[in-house]
Amino acid sequence: MIFYLKVFKTVKSRVLFVYTFVVYMSSVKRAFRVKLLDVNYDRPLIIISESDAHEQGISPGSIVLVTIGDKFHPANVMTSSTMVNPGECLLSKDVASELKISSGDLVGVKVLGLPQSFSVLKKRISGEKLSERELYSLIRDVVSGVYGEAEIAAFLLSQLYNPLSDEELSYLIKAMVETGVIVKFEETVHDIHSVGGVPGNSKVALISVPIVASAGLLIPKTSSRAITSPAGTADTMEVLARVDLDVGEIVEIARKVKGLLIWGGKLYMAPADDIFVNIERKLAIDPVQQMVASILSKKLAMSVERLIIDIPIGRGAKVTSMIEAEKLASIFLRQAGLLGISIKVALTYGGQPIGTTIGPALEAWEALTTLIERKGSKSLIDKAILLAGLLLELSGKTPPGIGEEAAREIFLSGRAYEKFKQIIEAQGGNPEIKPSDIPIGKYTYTVKSQLEGAVTHIDNTAITLIARACGAPQDKGAGVKLHVKVGYRVNKEDPLLTLYSNSESRLDTAISLLRENPPIIVEGMLLKTLP
Repeated sequence: MIFYLKVFKTVKSRVLFVYTFVVYMSSVKRAFRVKLLDVNYDRPLIIISESDAHEQGISPGSIVLVTIGDKFHPANVMTSSTMVNPGECLLSKDVASELKISSGDLVGVKVLGLPQSFSVLKKRISGEKLSERELYSLIRDVVSGVYGEAEIAAFLLSQLYNPLSDEELSYLIKAMVETGVIVKFEETVHDIHSVGGVPGNSKVALISVPIVASAGLLIPKTSSRAITSPAGTADTMEVLARVDLDVGEIVEIARKVKGLLIWGGKLYMAPADDIFVNIERKLAIDPVQQMVASILSKKLAMSVERLIIDIPIGRGAKVTSMIEAEKLASIFLRQAGLLGISIKVALTYGGQPIGTTIGPALEAWEALTTLIERKGSKSLIDKAILLAGLLLELSGKTPPGIGEEAAREIFLSGRAYEKFKQIIEAQGGNPEIKPSDIPIGKYTYTVKSQLEGAVTHIDNTAITLIARACGAPQDKGAGVKLHVKVGYRVNKEDPLLTLYSNSESRLDTAISLLRENPPIIVEGMLLKTLP
């Protein structure tokens, strides 16, 4: 197996674009003595004195280029009257590292003007159709760091009110791929991806990927971290092994074990997507077309040729109706045709959580337990086997109609668990880890049924909000464990669910939320008496 990288020349390689300084920077340049800023921030940061900012016409929140020699990097501006003296600047570690700057070095600070693609952004906001060249220029400038959060948020929000055409969406996807790293393998690359929206769904891949890899197919699965859910697949897998692998490590592991479960954020594949996701997370939005672009751009950057898309449907899920699901599926199918991907879309049941756990550590515990014991929640096992079976059929590994049976045999034989152990070890984890070794939240609260009856509804939205209130996904041990599913009969005082958190205050917040929005409905025979 071999690979190659196609790297778009961005600020990372010290090259901006053909028009660089002439368009982007004013002639004003000022030298500043560097001090390093020991903070973590989600954007490159420079802090200068208020007097220097006033002199250069720089306002807080604007973007400047920090320069040293022929190297430069964009940074977001903050000002202070006390933290830094005139003629000095505080630089965040990422900028200093990228430019190889040490404390005491002299750097230049140049003000950025409007990028050439700003007119393209305004066209998009007003709903005008964009060409391939225009979308490429816009995404290129997003990746280069010359746009702030406001402009990027405007681009994302424009898709909610002025949807892209099929042609524009394919241009967007291609631009997102071409402005980052592309990895190619000699073997055909396969993948399974869910659009999410159902709590507990992140652990499905921990079972389906080793099934597919056990069948001899290459499946280097890249996943995102959670945006609005309690756990993404990368968050869950990180409980068991490293997910922040570089390209060389990915290629070596793929050669050895065929399967991976990794985070795509470190790989600089479709880097615009990581920028967009960061803004989407803050706004709690997930525009449909941008979601399609996010998924397909990452898959194309990993050279995926055969892909199963899972769209869960149900009350409280991201997709709530069959009509809505079919519309989304048609977008995926049309884009796959334009982009040359062999694809099959599975519309799956998402009316209640998948399995019995929600939250990274709890889901890792359930997936590992299920693989070891080869039994568990029917919704988890059946979904993982169904998706793996569809991919076996799409790949030609099994004849049509036989894939699910073949996938179930791999699962029940224990081969999937052995493959998962290989994947964990290859990604730097302990292959002999047991479910009991996984740390979960030390503070707990259990809700019990107030009556005898049957569980008639579990609210996906409420479960998600409660799990996040417990601290998931940042607190990997936080989340919710369900003791019942829809259709279960319960007696009075039977446990319904347990909350987990490593923070007492967060647990208290989650309990208050739970009381305001009960996530599990139990109904008895008697509904009401009159008078």
